[in-house]
Amino acid sequence: MSGLRFTVDFARGKARLGRLVTPRVELETPVFMPVGTQATVKSVLPRDTWDTGSRIILCNAYHLYLRPGTRAIKDAGGLHAFMDWPGAILTDSGGFQIMSLGHMVRVDDGGASFRSHIDGSPVRFTPEDAVFSQVDMGADIIMCLDQCASYPVSRGAAAESARRTLLWAERARGVSIPEKQALFGIVQGSTFKDLRQECARGLASMDFPGYALGGLSVGEPKDEFYDLVGYTAGFLPEDKPRYLMGVGHPVDLVAGALMGIDMFDCVLPTRNARHGRAFTFQGPLNLRNATNAGDYLPLEEDCDCPACRGFSRAYVRHLLVAKESLAWTLLTLHNLRFFQRLMERLRASIREGTGEELLREMERLYPVSENQGSRQRFTRKVCRSTGGDGNP
Repeated sequence: MSGLRFTVDFARGKARLGRLVTPRVELETPVFMPVGTQATVKSVLPRDTWDTGSRIILCNAYHLYLRPGTRAIKDAGGLHAFMDWPGAILTDSGGFQIMSLGHMVRVDDGGASFRSHIDGSPVRFTPEDAVFSQVDMGADIIMCLDQCASYPVSRGAAAESARRTLLWAERARGVSIPEKQALFGIVQGSTFKDLRQECARGLASMDFPGYALGGLSVGEPKDEFYDLVGYTAGFLPEDKPRYLMGVGHPVDLVAGALMGIDMFDCVLPTRNARHGRAFTFQGPLNLRNATNAGDYLPLEEDCDCPACRGFSRAYVRHLLVAKESLAWTLLTLHNLRFFQRLMERLRASIREGTGEELLREMERLYPVSENQGSRQRFTRKVCRSTGGDGNP
C-alpha cells in the first residue's frame, strides 16, 4: 500500500487533469516541481517558495546522502522538518548524477561504486541503499535507483542500462517502506523505442504507485524527444502518475502535458534568475540589458509575485550590477511564480480545449532556434490529432 492517491478527473485526448494526494498536501496535476537539490530552493525561504503556489519540490538524495548525510537529516526529523517545508517532497535517487561522474564511477548489477565529489572518499551505492536513504529522509515520493544512459549511446549500452534499471527496480520494490511514502520506477532505454517499451512494461508489471520517464532531454534531437515522450507514456498505466524528469522549458511543459505527462521538474526558473533573466508572458526579459536601467515598470505588470508588487526593472537591474543577492531572490520568486501561473493556465487550457493555442503561444514567446522546426512539426502533429480545434 502507498500513502499516495492519484485520480484522473478529466481527460481531453491524451492530456488529463488529476489530483495527487500526498500525506501533506493535495496537488492538482499537471504539476511543476521547483528543484531544491541541497534541501533548499536557491536564494529563497521555504515559506516564500510556498507563496509562489509551489506545493511540491524536488530534492536530490544523492547529494544529501553525501552531505550532510542521511543520519543528520533523520535526526532532524526528516527533510520536511530539516528545511522547514510544509509541502510535499520528491527525492531523486541520483541515477543521473552518478552517470555524470563518467570515468569516476563503476557500475555493475550490484550497484554503483564511485568517489565522492566532495572529499574523494569511496562510496558504494546499491538499489537498496537508495531506498533506505530516501526512507530515512522522509520524502513523500522516492525514486528507484536507475542507470541513466548518456547520449549518444550504442544500442548495446542502452539495452544494458535498461536491463539493469529493471533489475534494480525489482530489488528496490522488494524493500519494505512506510505506507506514507511512495516509490516510483524510472523508464530507461535511451532513444530506442523497443527498449523503452520493454522497460515501461516491465516496470508496470511491478505495480509501482507512479512512474517516471528518465534519460530524456540529455542531448537527443527535439524530434526524438517529443516522439519518445508520447510513445513511452502510452505504455504506462493510465491510473498512475507519469513524471517527466528534468524537463521544464515552457514549450516542453505544455507539449508534455498534451502527451499525458502529469509531473515535471527543472532548474530553469532558479538558474535563469541567477543569470538575471526573468520569464514573462510577453517573453523573456534580460535584466542585465542597459535598456532596463531607466525602466520603472515591474518585471511583469499583471504578476502578483513580491518582485512585481514592490520593485521595478531598474531596481532589479541595479541589484544585479551591484552583485547584491536580493536580485537573485526577487528574480527567483518571480520565475517560480511564472511557472506556477503557466501551470494554472495549462490546466485551464486542457479543460477548455485550448491546449494547442497555449503551445503555439509558448513557441512564439520562447523559441529555441535550433529546435524551432521540430517544435513546429510537433505542434502540427498535435493539431491534426485533435482536429485542429482542441476537440478530442
